[in-house]
Amino acid sequence: MELHLSMNNSLQLSVFEIVGSQFCVASCDGQRIYERITMALKERRNVTLSFYNITSLTAVFLNTAIGQLYGEFSEEQIRALLKVQDMQSDDLALLKRVVETAKQYFKDQQR
Repeated sequence: MELHLSMNNSLQLSVFEIVGSQFCVASCDGQRIYERITMALKERRNVTLSFYNITSLTAVFLNTAIGQLYGEFSEEQIRALLKVQDMQSDDLALLKRVVETAKQYFKDQQR
């Protein structure tokens, strides 16, 4: 089961179960994650994205899954509602770079 609802209207998403693999490298897999996160954020639900069992992660995947959220939601909304867990430290560093790049891109795009 890939979606786990709790009583407080929060959603637990397992990247491994949604992608069906320990390898998160393709943008099409990232898009599936993005769509689930987007649905929940539009409903103002808290989302916890678990990277448990993920052994390989690319910037392409993270750009699609998380980076493009910054084109649709404010940084404040994303920070308040989206949490990431079970991520390796080098993958966290990659996620941070992806998020910074996305924030710059969508900020410049609005000009």
